[in-house]
Amino acid sequence: MQKEKIILGIDPGTNIMGFGVIKIIGSEIRMLDAGVLNMTKHKDLGIRLKIIFEKMIELIDQHLPDELAIEAQFFGQNVQSMLKLGKAQGVAIAAALSRSIPYEEYAPKKIKMSITGGGNASKEQVAKMLSHLLKTKDIPESLDATDALATAICHHYQSGSITSGKKYSGWDSFVKKNPTRKR
Repeated sequence: MQKEKIILGIDPGTNIMGFGVIKIIGSEIRMLDAGVLNMTKHKDLGIRLKIIFEKMIELIDQHLPDELAIEAQFFGQNVQSMLKLGKAQGVAIAAALSRSIPYEEYAPKKIKMSITGGGNASKEQVAKMLSHLLKTKDIPESLDATDALATAICHHYQSGSITSGKKYSGWDSFVKKNPTRKR
């Protein structure tokens, strides 16, 4: 019997939080769910954090993930934005820990490198590569949702459980090795 694992990926934010759930069966990766939690109509940060916690618990109870993968903060934003993002991350992590789910954080460049082979890939390139990796055209339109899926897949790759699959040194390598694929 093949080992199965479910990973919940989160692209945190206090305005929009992306989420993606994947299931690993052997070397196959399946997308179970993906989307966004839009909180822009709520002005109060405390309300937004409560909504994040409640959505996390809902996702956890629905999909029963084995692990949480979350995008880490990146520097370069203004201090207030970083503080808010840190609070969103903390709430998402606390929700996972409240259900005894281990978590791991990944830097944005690490996620992009895992998916496309290049740490400076665009969000659109990441989304395009996800379509190939998941063998589906039903990739969410929201780049927050695709970032969350990428975070989950990055976590899978970093766990060392990859047993097969083509290797690409970057986006150009992928395109050259797949000339018949539509862009």
